[in-house]
Amino acid sequence: MKCDVVTIENKKSGSIDLAEGVFGVPVRRDILARMVNWQRAKRRAGTHKTKVVSEIRGTTAKPWRQKGTGRARAGSLRSPQFRGGAVIFGPVVRDHAHDLTKKVRRLALRCALSSKQADGKLVVLDEAKIADSKTAALASRLNKLGWSRVLIIAGAEVDGNFARAAANLPHVDVLPQHGVNVYDILRCDTLVLTKDAVKHLEERLV
Repeated sequence: MKCDVVTIENKKSGSIDLAEGVFGVPVRRDILARMVNWQRAKRRAGTHKTKVVSEIRGTTAKPWRQKGTGRARAGSLRSPQFRGGAVIFGPVVRDHAHDLTKKVRRLALRCALSSKQADGKLVVLDEAKIADSKTAALASRLNKLGWSRVLIIAGAEVDGNFARAAANLPHVDVLPQHGVNVYDILRCDTLVLTKDAVKHLEERLV
């Protein structure tokens, strides 16, 4: 499929052929949901934790004698029924990541790219480079292009001036081509790929 190529100055710079097997596959919402869950689970720190009885500081004395008081027997004031005691079945430090096959991950990335192409929200940029690192200058160019909430996938490395200029712009994310992922693609309104990024994705996913 044909797609126009534009420059950062909002000028047409020819066209490019996009591979149907990468940018034209049927969009599977279930696959996208599985991928997003997998990505977000991997990002969870898993450092939430509550204390068990052995970790509570306090007296080790028996609160009252076993029999004859009319109250339920108790062996420790650190038990969960007492104020300041332990928590039963509370969260522990753990890894929330789970497995997802490489085939499903590749399909999810193709579906995400295809969904942007189908919605008309995929733009191919000649190159993500600017002469200076002025944020105001880049913001002006992006406004002329009509990009507000945008993800820009550059080549193998992000141009230093471009990265510095975009660092202070809200809702503008810039990633190298190996950092492309489903969650960030779905989170943005407009997906911008450089010609180098398109070539890399087609070699990786076809």
